[in-house]
Amino acid sequence: MRTAFWLAGVTALALAHPAAAGDTIKIGFVSTFSGPTAVIGNDMRNSFELALDHLGRKMGGKPVEVIYEDDQQKPDIGKQKTEKLVQSDHVDFIAGYIWSNVLLASLKTAVDSQTFLISANAGPNQLAGELCSPYVFSTSWQNDQTPAAMGLYMNQKGVKSVFLIGPNYAAGKDMLAGVKSTFKGQVLGEEYTVWPSQLDFSAELTKARNSKAESIFVFYPGAAGVQFLNQYVQAGLKQQMPLYTAFTVDELSLPLQKDNALGIPGAQEWVNDLPNEQNKKFVEDYRKKYAPARPTYYGAQAYDAAQLINSAVVAVKGDTSKKDAMKAEMEKADFKSLRGSYKYGNNHIPIQNFYLQDVVKGADGQLSLKTVATIVKDNQDNFHGKCPMK
Repeated sequence: MRTAFWLAGVTALALAHPAAAGDTIKIGFVSTFSGPTAVIGNDMRNSFELALDHLGRKMGGKPVEVIYEDDQQKPDIGKQKTEKLVQSDHVDFIAGYIWSNVLLASLKTAVDSQTFLISANAGPNQLAGELCSPYVFSTSWQNDQTPAAMGLYMNQKGVKSVFLIGPNYAAGKDMLAGVKSTFKGQVLGEEYTVWPSQLDFSAELTKARNSKAESIFVFYPGAAGVQFLNQYVQAGLKQQMPLYTAFTVDELSLPLQKDNALGIPGAQEWVNDLPNEQNKKFVEDYRKKYAPARPTYYGAQAYDAAQLINSAVVAVKGDTSKKDAMKAEMEKADFKSLRGSYKYGNNHIPIQNFYLQDVVKGADGQLSLKTVATIVKDNQDNFHGKCPMK
C-alpha cells in the first residue's frame, strides 16, 4: 500500500498535464502560530521572511506570495490547512511543518496533488523510507539522525548506561530509537509521556533515579523542554546523572532555562556560529531585524527551505509547471545553505554533518550556543534503503 502511495506520485509526475504558471510564486507555509509552541512557528516564519528579503522578495523574476496557516499543533487541523492551500489557494510549494504527526497527516494531500512539500523541521522515519516521494524534500533531517549523533558522543565520553525519556508521538519514538541505534552502553529504562499536555515529569525523573543509570537522555522541544530541565535541576539530578539531549536546549528556550542549561550538551546540524558567509549574514541580519531574539535551527531550516525553493524556480525561469526540471534542480541542493553545502540522499533527506553544541555565557551575561566539535560527517539516515526512489 505504501509502495502504491509512492508509485502514484511517480505516475502523476510523469503523466500530469502541466499547470499554467501564474504571475506570482505562491507558497503555503504550515506551522504552529498559536498556543505555547507558537514561539517555534514564529521563529520559522521570521527566518522565511528574512530569506525572502535577501532574495529581493522575488523568485525567477516573479513576486512571491506566502500564505501562512496555523496547524494549532493538531494533525487534523494541519491536514485541513494543507488541503486549503492545495485545493483553494493552488500554491506552487508548501513549506514548514514542525511536528511529525502533523506532517504525516498532511503528506498524502501534497503528494496526490503533485505539490512540492519542503519540510523545514519534521522528519518522521516514514518520510525517509517507504513514504518518500518525488514531491517531498527536507531541509532538516530524519528524526533519528540528531539523537544518533548524541549517542555517538556519549560513546566518546565513555557513558556506560542511560535512561531514556521522551514524548509519546512519532518524533519522540524516532528520537529514542536514534539514540539506541548508536549508543553502545546499556539502556536501563525507557519512558514515554503524554504529548503535548504532560508537563510534570516527576514520576519519570524518579524512575530514572531508581534505575541507577549513569545518565539520562531526553527529547523535549519547546515549553516541555523548559519544564523538564527545571524539574531535573530541582530534583538534584544535575550533579548525579548527567543529561544528554536533542532539541531540548535552543535559543528560544535558553532565556527561560537560564543557568540550568549550562553544561547540558546537545547535537545539531546547525549552530549559529558556523563559519560560512551566508550563515554570518543570516545571524547578523536576523538579530538586527528581530532583536533581541536570536535565530535557531528551526529558523535556519526555514531559511534554507526558501533558498531551496528559489533554486528550483530560478532553474525554470519562473515556469512552475516544469515539475520535472524543478525536482532535478532541488535534488542538486545547489544553493548556499546556512549549514554549509550538503547533498541529498535518494529519499531527499540531507546527508550532512552533526555538531556538538554547548551553552556558554558571554561577558554581558547572556547565554548562547556555540559549536564545540563535529560529531559525525556526511551522515545519512538509516531509512533511505526503504525508499523506492533510486
